[in-house]
Amino acid sequence: MTRSALRGNDARGTRLPRAFALAAALWLAVPVAHADDGMIVIPGRGETAETALAHANAASGGQFGGNAGTASGAVATVVAGTADPASNPARPAVAARMAAARATPAAPAAPAPRAPAAAANPAQAANPLQAGAAPLPATPPGQQDPDTIRRTALAFLQQQVAGLPGKTTATVAAAFPRGLAACTTLEPFLPTGARLWGRTTVGVRCAGERPWTVYLQAKVAVQATYYVAARQIAPGEPLTAADLVARDGDLTVLPLAVITDPAQAVGATALARISAGLPLRQDMLKSAASVSAGQTVRVVAAGPGFTISAEGSALANAAPGQSVRVRMAAGQIVTAIVKDAGTVEIPL
Repeated sequence: MTRSALRGNDARGTRLPRAFALAAALWLAVPVAHADDGMIVIPGRGETAETALAHANAASGGQFGGNAGTASGAVATVVAGTADPASNPARPAVAARMAAARATPAAPAAPAPRAPAAAANPAQAANPLQAGAAPLPATPPGQQDPDTIRRTALAFLQQQVAGLPGKTTATVAAAFPRGLAACTTLEPFLPTGARLWGRTTVGVRCAGERPWTVYLQAKVAVQATYYVAARQIAPGEPLTAADLVARDGDLTVLPLAVITDPAQAVGATALARISAGLPLRQDMLKSAASVSAGQTVRVVAAGPGFTISAEGSALANAAPGQSVRVRMAAGQIVTAIVKDAGTVEIPL
């Protein structure tokens, strides 16, 4: 057997008797010292019960004292002593903290927080965010006020849509341009391609010493009456007043050329099948005075003291007053204005 194996056997042989000795001390009523709060102090090697109790009292600041025993069935904390209590300084500190924790009474429950007093201003109580919000900073000197730009664009837009049919409403999104030079004369305008219909754009420019131009998002709504089909209408079927149902809504969100006047639909024939409830459009109908693609029409050209007429074939659908292209018998194509269901006129 090797030397290391012998050392291992010796160590085990040393630990086992010590463990049996400790168990014997617990079960065979080895003299022990009892603290007042139920802590049991077991003497270590070379100590008597009185010495171990003195060491424990010294470590705990005199909190422990002699006691005949603990209550039956109570759980006691056991502190095993050593020959030199100062050999492990952490253990007395732990015992002292445990004793202090037992001696300190439980802290009383904190009182419930009181409800805050009602705001003196009812408006602030209703909107606390607004009450605590700081006012918006003023426009720095020498810079253009953004709200003035928005109000200028809105006034221009309201003036432009005043002539539209129905009830018009114009709105302009808030402007947030910063750092623009102050301008004494603002010039609103409608950019190229923008329409006074639905979502659009309005421009505002300054032509001063430090010119600038901004574009604002806007919207034009037109509330008016339009007409939908009261029933399903077959192709080629003429419409009567009973086939129309009036509706109110924003025309800017409806298809273009929607029928807003019953006279535009009564007497006309459907070019295709129309479902019930579908908004009627002018391009769905052929007026009694209209021409349709492929129809033979009489082309008239009139001037001072003369009139020339010939036949041709219309190349598209058109209502009275609209222009239409017509292919003549010789093959040339001319543009004419529809006069009635069978006549178009070439302006000279």
